[in-house]
Amino acid sequence: MGSVAFLSASEPPKPWVETPLIYSAPLSNAAGCNIYLKLENVQPSGSFKSRGIGNMMLRSTLSSPSGDEESPSKHHFFCSSAGNAGLACATTAHTLACPATIVVPTSAREPILRRLRGLGATVVVHGNSWFEADTHLREVVMPASAIADGNDGETVKQVYVPPFDHEDIWAGAATLMDEVAEQMKSVHRAYVDAVVCNVGGGGLLNGIMEGVWGPSRNPGSGKTGMGKEVGGGKEPRVLAIETVGADSFYQSVKAGELVTMKAITSIAASLGAVQVSKKTWEWRQQVGGDNLVSATVTDAEAAVASCRFADEHRMLVEVSCGATLATAYNGDLKKYLGKGLSEEEWKNVNVVMVVCGGSHVSVDVLAQYREVYGPQVAWA
Repeated sequence: MGSVAFLSASEPPKPWVETPLIYSAPLSNAAGCNIYLKLENVQPSGSFKSRGIGNMMLRSTLSSPSGDEESPSKHHFFCSSAGNAGLACATTAHTLACPATIVVPTSAREPILRRLRGLGATVVVHGNSWFEADTHLREVVMPASAIADGNDGETVKQVYVPPFDHEDIWAGAATLMDEVAEQMKSVHRAYVDAVVCNVGGGGLLNGIMEGVWGPSRNPGSGKTGMGKEVGGGKEPRVLAIETVGADSFYQSVKAGELVTMKAITSIAASLGAVQVSKKTWEWRQQVGGDNLVSATVTDAEAAVASCRFADEHRMLVEVSCGATLATAYNGDLKKYLGKGLSEEEWKNVNVVMVVCGGSHVSVDVLAQYREVYGPQVAWA
């Protein structure tokens, strides 16, 4: 791996970037309200994961006291993922000039493996599922690597990087709302009435909820979340979208308790957490169903939304992201966020949709979606 020159040895580069927030005329026309797109698809790794995983990894490198002789001289990052989390880990490790090992299941696609290796990560293929890959990472790969890392005389800190369930990951994702607040104020001169995102394990949703409702990340400021500032005196509502068959949060809401799904049957692999994080469920309990709304779309709707978005915006996003966009295309957005509003009132509602990006997409994949799912969707 090549070395990276930092401006200061004590200030490594931030592994994520501020992303654009743009008004979308096509989606606004389809939804009947004002749609703004937060373009997380342009993050260094290709998805919003750069924020949360990048923040966690960056904080781990800064956690040792300066000048402490016991501090590790090197960090080695470990992640189990065949998609966006693995790419975010490998991309961040490359940025921080640290080694990364990614364990992927046998279902991992060759383009993802090439990208991981191209970023300098060590890739281990093991198991038929994420669970088996993760178990192998923790029980076999990390212990063996600890022995190997110690052979060169350096003190190495091993860092396990989870896909979504860590407070530093949520804090990193929350920076998205800080940017939205500033961009809506300074660029668009508008308030936000609602934010729409997808939810898999809950890392992105937890960050958005922290950004809207949580304590300020500026100690001593006396502020809570950015919600009332960005919402013009009230917190924006949050709509969390899943695909049917990867809807552990929606199933939990229906059951009134945290549910573990028996299997994931959706094509939206990035949403395929059999149980949403406990923190996500706590947010629902804390703010209530009117403020954190849970809903689903079908695989066909999500896939066709990705195709239509590519046609209208010239951007490729995976089907998990298409699930978010589908609510604007299929007319359901007003049902979830504009109940009781007249058409004229709904026209003035401002909604931010998080375009989370994703690695599981290509021109060929979208062509297949169009052929298979297009006939099933009226608005295709």
